[in-house]
Parts: sequence; structure tokens; C-alpha cells
Amino acid sequence: MREISVLKVEETIEELCIAANMNLPCDLAKRLTVAGNNEQSAAAKAVIGDICDNLTAAKELGVPICQDTGMAVVFMDIGQDVHFSGGDLFDAVNEGVRRGYEKGLLRKSVVSDPMRRENTGDNTPAVIHTRIVPGDRVNVTVAPKGFGSENMSRIFMLTPADGRAGVVSAVVSAVKEAGSKPCPPIVVGVGIGGDFESCALLSKRALIRSTDTENPDPYYAGLERELLSEMNKLGIGPQGFGGETTALAVNIETAPTHIAGLPVAVNIGCHVTRHSSAVI
Repeated sequence: MREISVLKVEETIEELCIAANMNLPCDLAKRLTVAGNNEQSAAAKAVIGDICDNLTAAKELGVPICQDTGMAVVFMDIGQDVHFSGGDLFDAVNEGVRRGYEKGLLRKSVVSDPMRRENTGDNTPAVIHTRIVPGDRVNVTVAPKGFGSENMSRIFMLTPADGRAGVVSAVVSAVKEAGSKPCPPIVVGVGIGGDFESCALLSKRALIRSTDTENPDPYYAGLERELLSEMNKLGIGPQGFGGETTALAVNIETAPTHIAGLPVAVNIGCHVTRHSSAVI
């Protein structure tokens, strides 16, 4: 059994909140550059150029890559041989978020009640997802999620008869309906299978997978490529100005499901789909 102090968790979460908001993952930065080089539309090419200039300016000035620094979504894969000491794990995660958003001068966007709308003042509580895995390490990912893109996410309770064509139609329709609202070019996380709530979580987990890594199942890797192609035929383009780059990538995660169901969830990430990870 390996003992980990929750103070280490606080420290790690603080660092990841700042890092995720200040730096775009290298795979996405590369895809933006490639998309800008390949764009035929002058307007789309200019918009992607502006996006890349913004990333450079943020790095030089030490400011967030987007003014919406999002809700802190925290994924923790916890080794079954880990014991946390010194306090409550979730309290430690939220303290790390509080410190990170304060130290990083990040916008605090969380309200304590969905109807009364009073800001908590420190961007807590975080949205925390945990899994128990083999080993004595803790893999932590912080993925700040802005709501321009989150608001465009959808879930479809399809039936087995809808099949592959139904999945493609549902996912592409969600992107078409979203239009320019999620600040394209977007990254699209797709969850297929499970049930209502687990399917949505699959789609969010899909967004923290590197866009350089295809689904390991060739069938779903092919479906990722098909969906990306169909999305980029929509002509929405960067920031809605038209062009060939509506989406930068599509990541699919799957799970077993019921014989009568085919749940499909779409979680959209904007052109700064942010996440930063560490191992404790």
C-alpha cells in the first residue's frame, strides 16, 4: 500500500489548472497549423492565423489562451494500492482548484446554484470523475471546460435499428446545429454505448485523448475519420466564416450497452480544447 498525502493532490491540481489554461496541447496546436496551411478560403486561413497568433501572444504574456477558463473537470485514475492521508480527497481537489484559479488569475465562472446564480468566487466545486485502476499511482487530468462549447453538446438515445448511418447522422446534425457557437474549428468527443449518463461521460473522456491517437479498434478509427470528413463538408469553417476546417478531430470512446439501446453522446470542445495531466 502506498500512502499519498492529500497535500500533494492539492499541489498537483493547482499546477494543472494553471498549465491547462495557459497551454494548448501540442497535438492540437499542430493541427491548427496544418489546417491553416491547407485552407483554400482566404477568410478561413486568416481566422486560423489569428487563432495561432493568439496562442503565441498568450504564451509570451503569460495569460490564458481563452478568456473563458471554464469549469475545472478533473479525471482521476486511482491505483487500488493507494491510500490518501491527511484529509478528504475531494476537499483537496477543490482546494487545488481554488488555489490554481487564484494564483493563475483565472476567471472564476462557477455559480453555487443553477437557478439563484450566485458566483462561488473561487471556481469551485470542480466536476470530479474517479476510476479505480490497478497499481499504486494516481493519474490526474484537469480539463477546463468553457460553456460556449459545452452548451452545444447533445445526447441521442438511438435504437439498434438506426445503426452506423444513424450514428453518423446524429453526430453530424449536432455539429451542424451548433454552427459557429462553439468557436470552431472544434474537437468532437463521441461516446457510443453504455447508458444515458455513462455515454455522456464517455464523450467527455474522449476529449482528453490525444488527437494523434486513433481509437484502437479499426472499425471505430474508420468511423472517426468518416465523421471528421462529413463535418468538414458542412462549410461552417473557423469561427463560422466558412471553409474546410469545421472540426480538427473526432475521438470516439465506446462501452457495452443493452440489447435494446444505442446511446450516442456528443461533447464538443472549442479550438482550445484544453487539458493537462500528471502522475502522482
